Amino acid sequence: MQSSVVSKKFTGPTSSVRINVPELWVFFSCHALMWEAFDPLSKQWMDLPILNADEVFQFSDKESMAAGTELLVLGKDMFGQAIYKYSLSTNSWSAGKKMNTPRCLFASACLGKTAIFAGGVDESGKTRDTVESYDSETGAWETLPSLLNSRKMSSGVMMDGKFYVIGGSGGKGGKALLSGEEYDFEAKKWRHIPNMSPGGGTGSMAPPLLAVVANELYAADCLAMTVKKYNKVKNVWENIGRLPERAESMGGWGIAFRGCGDRVIIVGGPRRRGDSRLEIYSWVPSQGPPEWSVIGQKESNSFVYNCTIMG
Repeated sequence: MQSSVVSKKFTGPTSSVRINVPELWVFFSCHALMWEAFDPLSKQWMDLPILNADEVFQFSDKESMAAGTELLVLGKDMFGQAIYKYSLSTNSWSAGKKMNTPRCLFASACLGKTAIFAGGVDESGKTRDTVESYDSETGAWETLPSLLNSRKMSSGVMMDGKFYVIGGSGGKGGKALLSGEEYDFEAKKWRHIPNMSPGGGTGSMAPPLLAVVANELYAADCLAMTVKKYNKVKNVWENIGRLPERAESMGGWGIAFRGCGDRVIIVGGPRRRGDSRLEIYSWVPSQGPPEWSVIGQKESNSFVYNCTIMG
């Protein structure tokens, strides 16, 4: 995988240092207000400045998404929904503008400078069908056509130039939704796709763990410890191999499964007593069935709370 570089300048009180930063970074957090980044190619680690937020935000559930060269972290503070954004160009955090319809437990994905957020639960606990896009260059939110179904705990991906919202739960009684929805940016319409969910997003299960590489969709089945690939023609999920042994989770919580350039990345935290390793695994689908290699390892005392890819 080839990665272009952008020039990043850190300016301190008495000195200025210019370094090259690879285009693809894996951003993740194993602590309330601390974030790290890892470059899969150079194996370089980077610690971000500590996020300065109130105690309510520190202990609230948080969700993240990258857009352009910004990392968005969404949660709640004492005044309601709060959004903080980290800028790669300035190496600093700042407060972001709130959504038009604040919510959590949404599906999200990014395409270049734009991030899309769909569904979720609003501040009153109601499951939503609303959809918004965020422009990292202007900081503006735009309301898009609503989903066909209200849903929460679903997952979002970009594939073939379209945005997909998959699985989760919704409707009366919060029943499992096995379908997916496809958004066509040109037509500005949603299309229903039955049986597109690989499972997850109901009860105590995490939302579906999905990754897109070369416009192919993969899923991690943490109960069976297998990797699935979505067959677009037949509209079925097919088992293609195993997850790495240490990719353990609690119903899908605690690990990250993401597409990163030409590879699938898994970020997993420690699980066993006395084991303080956090490991990052990589598999390149174009090279054949899943064969995982450890490309990063460090000490950690917690599992992965949030993860996103900036590129």
